[in-house]
Amino acid sequence: MYQYSIIQWLFFFYFYSFFGWCFESAYVSISKKRFVNRGFMRGPFLPLYGTGGIMMLLVSMPFQDNIYMVYVAGCLGATALEYVTGVVMEALFKVRYWDYSDRKFNFQGHICLSSSLAWGFLTIFMTEFLHKQVEKIVLLIPNGVLTVVTLFLTAFIFSDFSLSFKAAMDLRDVLIQMEKAKAELMRLQKRLDVVIAVTEEELLQRKEDMSDNLEMKVEDIRASIETKLENLRDRVLERPSDYSDRVKAEMKELFTRYRRYDDERRNLTSMKDFFRRNLIRSNPDMRSVKFEEALEELKKKAIKYRSQKESEKEV
Repeated sequence: MYQYSIIQWLFFFYFYSFFGWCFESAYVSISKKRFVNRGFMRGPFLPLYGTGGIMMLLVSMPFQDNIYMVYVAGCLGATALEYVTGVVMEALFKVRYWDYSDRKFNFQGHICLSSSLAWGFLTIFMTEFLHKQVEKIVLLIPNGVLTVVTLFLTAFIFSDFSLSFKAAMDLRDVLIQMEKAKAELMRLQKRLDVVIAVTEEELLQRKEDMSDNLEMKVEDIRASIETKLENLRDRVLERPSDYSDRVKAEMKELFTRYRRYDDERRNLTSMKDFFRRNLIRSNPDMRSVKFEEALEELKKKAIKYRSQKESEKEV
């Protein structure tokens, strides 16, 4: 049975958070062929692994003499933790920081069979080998020293988590606003089609075309609107008598609205915020079911921003 003080439990939590960061960062860096500071936070800590490490110790505690039950307890406990954490984080941040949708026997993309089986083996490794060595080292540290170190880590990690949490919430708000801006551009495009249509037959045809283009990407919507505005302007200049003052005024209003919405969405994709940019770079495989296009656009902007800064340093 584990009998630790609160300070010792906290220190174990931080140690396994650090251990998880080392494992994840090494794995992702090797796969991406560049260093990736993996995780939700800026510092070298992954709280999910810290929580998972403590959970593995607790769920396996009643079965320390039965390695098979330790494996089963680890599989079930870690899978439940991974699922709950994934669901909560997606509901809160609108983003999946891991996604198993492309793996066999997954459930809602948050958990999968291969991951669950791996958690069981990791629990055995933790309880039978790793934790015993870590425990020996921690118990050798004087209580006063361990308390100071743990409190320092607590202050550092709390500060880091607060900034990272704000960055994640800001990213969520940006994704929502980007999607709203896209919806406004689509409504503007539909209204522009109505203004351009000079006959009922042409209007009917345009409505049919619009129904087929509801999933257009933002760049295609921009190109479509700019082309239509330019064509409408040419029509008015060529045959001003065919268009009433009301239509001309609406055309001007549509142009103004387009510029406003377009500028708004471009500003939202700016990568000047360090914490938001770092969050995206640290999680290159993050996905969003609802805001997929917006998130992918931000990822590309983050990569472009990084390349520009590296080019500037070389110059």
